[in-house]
Formats: sequence, C-alpha cells, structure tokens
Amino acid sequence: MGSNTNRLSPRQKMINLMYIVLTAMLALNVSSDVLDGFTQVHDGLSRSNDNVGRRNRAIYNQLEAFAQTNPEKGGQWLERATMVRGATADMIAMVDSLKLDIVRKADGSDADPDDIVNRDDLEAAAVVMLNPADMKGARLRGDIDKFRTYIEEFIPDTLKRANISEMLSTAPVVRKGTLTPQTWEEAKFDQQPVVAAVTLLTKLQNDILYAEGEALASIYSQVDAGDVRVNELNAYVLPQSRMIMRGGQYQANIILAAVDTTARPTVYIGGKRLDDEHGLYRLNPSATGTFTYDGYLEVTHGDGSSTRHPFQSSYTVIEPMATVSATMMNVLYAGIDNPVSISVPGVAMSDINASMTNGTLTRSGDHWVARPAAVGKESTVTVTANMDGRPVQVAATGFRVRKLPDPTPYIPFTDTQGNVDHYRGGKPIGKTLLLKSPGLEAAIDDGLLDTPFKVLSFETVFFDSMGNAIPEVSDGASFSQRQRQSFQRLQRGKRFYISRIKAIGPDGITRDLSPMEVIVN
Repeated sequence: MGSNTNRLSPRQKMINLMYIVLTAMLALNVSSDVLDGFTQVHDGLSRSNDNVGRRNRAIYNQLEAFAQTNPEKGGQWLERATMVRGATADMIAMVDSLKLDIVRKADGSDADPDDIVNRDDLEAAAVVMLNPADMKGARLRGDIDKFRTYIEEFIPDTLKRANISEMLSTAPVVRKGTLTPQTWEEAKFDQQPVVAAVTLLTKLQNDILYAEGEALASIYSQVDAGDVRVNELNAYVLPQSRMIMRGGQYQANIILAAVDTTARPTVYIGGKRLDDEHGLYRLNPSATGTFTYDGYLEVTHGDGSSTRHPFQSSYTVIEPMATVSATMMNVLYAGIDNPVSISVPGVAMSDINASMTNGTLTRSGDHWVARPAAVGKESTVTVTANMDGRPVQVAATGFRVRKLPDPTPYIPFTDTQGNVDHYRGGKPIGKTLLLKSPGLEAAIDDGLLDTPFKVLSFETVFFDSMGNAIPEVSDGASFSQRQRQSFQRLQRGKRFYISRIKAIGPDGITRDLSPMEVIVN
C-alpha cells in the first residue's frame, strides 16, 4: 500500500493526541470506590489476623504451661505444637515478603503495604508473582500445598480437615465464559490492582492462621483424651445453645454423669443401633432449619439384666455466614435489583424477616433483592428474628444509594467463528465487520453490575483530506445510511470518532458518554 501523503495540521495532531490520551485514561481508570473497598477489607483482615494470632498464642501457652508441670505427659504434645507454630511462622513471613515485593514494585523502595500509594497499579502483582524467571507465584502455590498437607495430619476431625483443604485449595480456576483453566497464581494475580493482590495475600494469611488454630486446638484436646476413669463422677453443663442473642434466653441442663469404659452402653437412634462404640452421632445436614431426634441407651448390668434410658434432642442448621451485607460492596444502585445476603446465627432462615426504607426488599427463597428508590438518600435494612416465639430486632444496617455509573459504549459484531464480540475502540476493526454491525450499544459489563443501557443517539466524525471534520448523525442507536456510506469510503488505517453519545439506563437517567476512536483495518 502506498504511503499517505496527506499531512495533518498541528491542530489536528493535537486533537488526535488528546483522543489517544483520553482512550488510555478510560482503559486504565479504576473506580476509587472499589479501591477503597479493598482497603477496608484489607484493614479488617489485618485486625482479624491479630485476633486469631492472639488466640493461637493462648492455646500454645496453655500447652507450654502444662508441659512444664507435667513434662512426661505434655512434652510430646508441646513438641508437635512447636512444629506447627514454626511451619505457620515460615508461611506468614513468606507471604509478608511477597506483599512487600508487590508494593515496592508499585511505590518504590520505601513502600509500605499498609499505606499503598499506587493502589490501582495493574502490573506490579503480575510482574512479581508471574515472572517466569523466579516463579514466585508457582513457588507460593507449592508451599501452600505442602503446608496444607502437613497441617491436616494434626487434625483428626474429618469435617474440619475438609474445611482446611477447601480453604487452602490451589486448584486451577476456570473463569466464566472460558474453557481453558488458569493456574491458581494466574487467576489470583494477573491484571489485579496492587491493593487487591495485597488484600488477597492478607486473606491467605488469615486462612493459614485459622488452620494453625485448628491444629493447635486438636493437639490440645488430645492431651487428656485417655484420662477418663471408670465410675468417675463429673458435673456437666449441657446448654441448649452456646450462642445467645441479646433479647434471647439461655437454657442449660446441669447433670451428674459417670462413665465406665469397660462396659459402654449401646445407643439406638430412631430404632437403629449407632455404629460407634463411643456414642458419637454424626450427620451431614443438607438443609437449614430446626430438627429433632430421639432414641435410647441400653445398659447391661452385672446380673445380666438391662435397662433402657430414653433421650431426645434437637439441633439447628444455619448458613455458615452471619452477616447482613450488600453483595455489591456497601452501596445499593437505583433502578436495578441488588442482591443482598441476610442471615442470623442460631436462627433458621424461615424465622428471619427484613424490611427496607427508601425502596423495596423482596425475598426469593433464602436470598433477598433490594431495589432502592431515591438516589443520594440512605436505605436502612432492618432485620428481625423470631426467638422464643416473639420477634426481636437483631440488626439495622444502612446503605448508600447511588446512581449507576456510566456505561461503556461499544460496537457489537460477530466474528468469523460466529461469536458475538464487542469493539470498544483503540484498535483496528475490519471494515466488513463494521458494515455488518447494526449500530452502537452501551453497557456496564464489569462482572459486578452487568447492566445494559439504551443508546438514544450519537454522531460520527470523519475528516477529509484537508483535515476538516465532517459529522454525521445516527438513526437512534443504529448507523444511518450516510454514516454507512462514509464507512464504505474509508481506507485501511483511517480512523473516525464516535461522539455525543447519549444513553439511558434502567434508573431512567440520561447521560452523555465519552467518545470512542474507531480504526478501520
């Protein structure tokens, strides 16, 4: 192809440069609200890590004190606890060094992970963690796998062990809309802002400390595991629930019990013998709510006779989280359905009710949908729970109501494989694909809100050989006939601009969108 002999005027060069800078700013812009949200989560996790660390030290100190008073019995358990503490400290130190490396990459040698300056840097985490030269991300994944396997050896409880395994899993990740799985480190650190990567590593430290606590608690519980004496009398407090809310009622049975390890009773539940000589009843509930069960203990006496002792008990299954939070951070958006999670510890979902000011709150099974009304006015979600036959208010949480952010305009097209894709400018697009496209669309498709907008109108701006701008008006959201004729005349490498884009969202607010540059291939 021959070279272009048309020389651009200084004014036109400046206009082109401004569009290029604007496009780069649009591509690199990360919402300050999102960055602030990550900072708040990081601060909360840091405080949680301090609390978990103090709890773990308290368990270890108890083991250490017992070993000093009874070295023969407690020495072996203290040695195991010391090994667990050492492995955990090594992992925490390694993760701290990775956080510092990432922040230094973004902020320089005097960086502070607790006071990040360039929070929105999208390259630092990938450069540090995914560099093929030192493979720090892959090494971290391998160390997590080793630590998880090592810690699980100290936890005999299968449910707790499975929880630790899932919490510290480094399995490959298949993202929505893709078929090829990503490695754990790619999914966690590729194209992540610095503040998000540091928050993720702080969450990893929280999981490591939690695993350490479970291992130390299991070790501590085994110190006196074999000390029950035959016919030894003990007083027991059996509470109906160990978790009582303000306004609820605490109930407990205080009993005197004796255990004979040489003649354990036989346990029957629901007419079926319990297949555990220690009387351990296990079940894996699949639904929330309150459930009851009954049975009896059959005790054989020295003269060969036996007696039955009936019992009855109940249990309540709740969701694993105890929060009232908006799924999309701490704000609600007007004009769309906002999913909200509501749960109350110790209370079945069927006994929970909630209401909302400045909008409507509807229930769908165990999930809630909030639809606020006025922008700029706070919405308060009030939660009540049915406890002991009466409603008790347990929470009143306020949320800011904001209008939806501006969407991103794009040209929809279908590629040669028949896949629908979006062209957002800044790179070449084939003229054939451009001519086949119906017009312009706009949407928030950040994986969080995913909200379509309706384009009302727009203009295309072409430039003739003299550098004069030639605007053409669209036919609503569709390309007009004059615009398509202008597309036909474009040569390869030429570009035009789409400006004065007006779009309206589900909140009913019409907004002017930023222009986009189209390069014809």
